Amino acid sequence: MKQKKIFILLPDGVGLRNFAFTSFVEIGEQMGWEVVFWNQTFFDLTELGYKEIKLSGKPRAFTDLVKRAKISSELDYFEEKFNDKVYQTYKFPSSKKGLKSKVKNAVVTQLTKTYRGEIGLQKLREKLKTSERKSPFYQNCREILEREQPDLIFCTNQRPVNAIAPLTAAQDLGIPTSTFIFSWDNLPKATMVVEPDFHFVWSEYMKEELLNYYPFIAGDSIFITGSPQFEPHFNLKLRKSREDFFKENNLDLNKEYICFSGDDKTTCPDDAHYLEDVAEAIESLNKKRETKLGILFRRCPVDFSDRYDTVLEKYKELIVPVAPKWEQVGGNWNSVLPKQEDLGLQINTILHTKAVINLGSSMVFDFAIFDKPCLFLNYNVANKQDESWNPKKVYDFVHFRSMPTGKEVFWLESKEEIGTKLENALENSEKTVAAANDWFEKINLSPAEKASERIWEAIDKITEKCT
Repeated sequence: MKQKKIFILLPDGVGLRNFAFTSFVEIGEQMGWEVVFWNQTFFDLTELGYKEIKLSGKPRAFTDLVKRAKISSELDYFEEKFNDKVYQTYKFPSSKKGLKSKVKNAVVTQLTKTYRGEIGLQKLREKLKTSERKSPFYQNCREILEREQPDLIFCTNQRPVNAIAPLTAAQDLGIPTSTFIFSWDNLPKATMVVEPDFHFVWSEYMKEELLNYYPFIAGDSIFITGSPQFEPHFNLKLRKSREDFFKENNLDLNKEYICFSGDDKTTCPDDAHYLEDVAEAIESLNKKRETKLGILFRRCPVDFSDRYDTVLEKYKELIVPVAPKWEQVGGNWNSVLPKQEDLGLQINTILHTKAVINLGSSMVFDFAIFDKPCLFLNYNVANKQDESWNPKKVYDFVHFRSMPTGKEVFWLESKEEIGTKLENALENSEKTVAAANDWFEKINLSPAEKASERIWEAIDKITEKCT
């Protein structure tokens, strides 16, 4: 009997943590699959002992313009369909520098005006595939597939335009295709760029979202599996002793630490000011605490800016930066790739800190798994970097509406209440953490550590159905 072969399409680095750095491949191989990464990243997966086929080539420039138009038109359609202006806040302004950018913007604008509503969006989806079929990249993908003959393509991320050609080539050859919805906030943002045969989602809630936004998708093509990104939290081999972790990262064993988890500059331009406010509050708390507090600062992995330098220097006795172990291999956010060591670093950061403070990060779920509280920043700082930005804009995003009660975190509504609420979070967080775990179970199928197993079980069902 011929061994089943699966291509794990890795169009960018965001899927590395979920599918290369977890036990995902090992589980598949134990179930009898030959697992081959169809790798479009700079990362050398053979160093991890994996089979890989490097996939070179790029999508046509016109395909990217169609993708931009589809996203814009889709957000307009969502606004109309759900009578909600929040969808316009997901749009980002395009570059207007140079003639080439202006021409591209004009093409996108015209496509958006021409193809509107359900019928227009259907045509744009077809245009994406038709455009890619004309590319050398598509022909290269098709030749590889004809030679290798995999039984299934599993795309690690539904967002990248460079995933369209590989999946389209597979569909044209009758090979089943699937994708994993990468993040809990992706679907309302119109990031469904690929159009596979099957979909893997985190929860029943996300399945309902997918059907709500894309009613043409068949319900039986959707598999609820959870996300592998949380599986390493349950891997005891990754955990270090407090002494070892503190020594490696220059932390003071006589202190208890709060994690300040940074955002990227777009999500939170005032993040450095928030860090300073938290530092001031903790400095005041320490004057009356027997056990002193410190701040472990974990910046956003894709933020390499110098905006924190001043506050880090000012509070160098209080704040210890522990940078994520990611590597920048290009100029875009999705060309910053995680290293495998970052899994252990993140897990031990959570394990050995008492709480996390941030603005709207999914770290609330990571800390909830460890039964630790999260505090969400929700006020405007003095001396704002951008007068048009407001934290309430972030919390109005659709994915935050999944909060069952609003009591899943401690809300920091002003600089003045940081100290009081942090003390409360440290001493009396049981109900808040329980509510956060209820939210997590709504967002991600429980038990969280079984996501990879459920994905492989679904993959088996797909291939049985398609043969």
